[in-house]
Amino acid sequence: MSRAKLKRLGLDLPLLPTSTVGSFPKTPELAEARTRYARKQTTKHELEGLEKKATEFWIRTQEEIGLDILVDGEQYRGDMVAYFAEIMGGFRTGGLVRSYGNRYYHKPVIVGEVKWPGPMTVAWWRWTQALTGKPVKGMVTGPYTVMDWSFNDYYPNRKAACVALAREIRKEVEALIEAGAKIIQIDEPAISVRQEELPFAIEAMHLTIDGLPAYFITHACYGAFETIYPDMLNLPVDNLDLAISNSALDLLKIFEKDPFTKDLSLGVLDVHSHTIESPAEIRARIMRGVRVLAPDRIWVDPDCGLKTRTIAETRGKLEAMLSAVRGIRQELGHTA
Repeated sequence: MSRAKLKRLGLDLPLLPTSTVGSFPKTPELAEARTRYARKQTTKHELEGLEKKATEFWIRTQEEIGLDILVDGEQYRGDMVAYFAEIMGGFRTGGLVRSYGNRYYHKPVIVGEVKWPGPMTVAWWRWTQALTGKPVKGMVTGPYTVMDWSFNDYYPNRKAACVALAREIRKEVEALIEAGAKIIQIDEPAISVRQEELPFAIEAMHLTIDGLPAYFITHACYGAFETIYPDMLNLPVDNLDLAISNSALDLLKIFEKDPFTKDLSLGVLDVHSHTIESPAEIRARIMRGVRVLAPDRIWVDPDCGLKTRTIAETRGKLEAMLSAVRGIRQELGHTA
């Protein structure tokens, strides 16, 4: 069904379509400029110029590697939630909290009615898509994760905040579709945090995307997926992108008991490791998925964003991934 939907959208993808989760490392020039900008030592105009230069660098790199569905690399974003909270109405910037490792972000605080201010990512998507003939994913952080990664000082409870965010984020999704985006990824890395809240996370996703003409992907990072499976299949998206490159590959075992009913993006690269996986390693991970799901329902990508890796590590990992995918396509009698 999903392949038919992609064709209706004018997208003819090869077997085992390849992509990435969204973020790439900042180029050294851009990283330095972002620090200078934070210290008010450079202008917004100069920073945006370097963000565009870095975005084009990553588009060309993805094309050279041979990825099928591209991303803008999020060179203009810092944290995936704070970026939207800094633009939307109803938020103020809170203090620093640790995200993971030694990385920190300013946790947003909901202090009023959340409001969509107009397109937040559309200009970047449109500019990036004009650089390439390959499809570029629209990228939006989902309402549950924005709610969960923010303090709520306004709405009566977490569900009310999540539902309000869903209604406003839907407007961004609609704007991306109007601009021409056909594949839209709505990131929900927090979705397995509280098993009891999955029903209203699903309700929020319905509010965000129901009735809209695009192929929708939801990415979920490391989490206790087994605690929300198979209920997570009720998310009204076409494709679930799950981080399963390490022990979570065991998640495939539960698909044998409760069949997986959507397309699956297999996260086959460990983005938290400096090690560049061999094509043989990656091939073994993909084939574990192929033994559980039909290959025409599997996409292949890293298990999360690559922003914590170096440029060389990122390129090496993706080149190994493409090498593995090309080999499997040949074995299965398909060409890219």
